[in-house]
Amino acid sequence: MLNIGCHLSVSKGYKSMGEDALSIGANTFQFFTRNPRGSKAKDIDPIDAEALLKLTKENNFAKILAHAPYTLNACSADEHTREFTIEVISDDLDRMEYFPNNFYNFHPGNHVKQGTKIGIEYIIHMLNTVLKPDQTTTVLLETMSGKGTEVGRNFYELKEILDGVHLSNKLGVCLDTCHVYDAGYDIVNNLDGVIDEFDKIIGLDKLYAIHLNDSKNPFESHKDRHETIGEGFIGKEAIFKIINHPKLRHLPFFLETPNELPGHAEEIRILREAYTE
Repeated sequence: MLNIGCHLSVSKGYKSMGEDALSIGANTFQFFTRNPRGSKAKDIDPIDAEALLKLTKENNFAKILAHAPYTLNACSADEHTREFTIEVISDDLDRMEYFPNNFYNFHPGNHVKQGTKIGIEYIIHMLNTVLKPDQTTTVLLETMSGKGTEVGRNFYELKEILDGVHLSNKLGVCLDTCHVYDAGYDIVNNLDGVIDEFDKIIGLDKLYAIHLNDSKNPFESHKDRHETIGEGFIGKEAIFKIINHPKLRHLPFFLETPNELPGHAEEIRILREAYTE
């Protein structure tokens, strides 16, 4: 079965996200833990959280994916920003225990001209501070496009972070198709080669999820602008190969394309039709 979903809003409640997912043919979804451009988080209603867990179990959902706010930067040059990031992610991981054994994704950050080495050291420090031995959530580093001073623009940078974290068993990677294509990994013409490179450097056992996005910009553009499936430079044929690849097809795929629910429903329909059981 193709495990596919999209990004959904938590504004109506947790159970409502599961209902929205079902309404568009999805069997998983992604959501922001709090305001994506801010820091405020609504109090979790335990009854609502339990209702979502019941719905996902009854409908055989794949693991769901929570996404950290965009405003966080674990490797900022500003100490207050780094401390704020630690506070928010630590709180998010506590909150994720209402939804045990799922995923939490974050952008590694921007080193802001301090250099990649220092940026990676700060990210490692953050993760060593927030990760707990008893947590059930797996934290995922997202592959980035290489825009500006982003850390995580290649597999080697992610590997360095993973190697520096004490509780590395609590960590994995979320591969964003738009980001890696924009970063210079040719998943259109050399998907097998990119997968083999990931396996050699990081290990496919660390790949837990895929953000399935087309790209508004051409190969190696370092732009990071998502496009609807089949409408960008990656294209339907390459996307179909990704979801059917024997080393990827078992993973959960999360759409972050510029669409509302009806548009996501159509994308999911097309992807399910292209998936070979």
